[in-house]
Amino acid sequence: MRINNNDYMKVLVMYVDEFGYKPAQKNLENIEEISEGASFKDSILAFIQVEESDEEKDVKSREKKLVNHLKWTARKNNCQSVILHSFAHLSESKASVAFTKELFDLAEQRLQNADFKTAQTPFGYFLDLDIKAPGFSLARIWATL
Repeated sequence: MRINNNDYMKVLVMYVDEFGYKPAQKNLENIEEISEGASFKDSILAFIQVEESDEEKDVKSREKKLVNHLKWTARKNNCQSVILHSFAHLSESKASVAFTKELFDLAEQRLQNADFKTAQTPFGYFLDLDIKAPGFSLARIWATL
């Protein structure tokens, strides 16, 4: 089966002056209970949709592709902080929870090894979000990886 490149991971990246979240509703049963939110300043916020077809490739290759994109975006915005947010609403295709979580954890570790401050929003939750993002050309970048 030939896979169209549009079937791979979708990423919407925003440079944010400020970003905050609070857990609103748990949507995965076997996820730890989280009630506290968090806030960040001067960060790259990545809304990431990992596709089912991504699982046909090695998780490390997908992680490397994601991290390279995030590092490029951070450099373009003169920023050293990256927030990973699982956003399973950019297409109908979804990778498994286990694959997606592994990819996020590997990406976070690689970013930290490159001296980035990192965070992940709580996995398996719908969140109340507060976003303050400036309006300039590289503040918002969409990519299919």
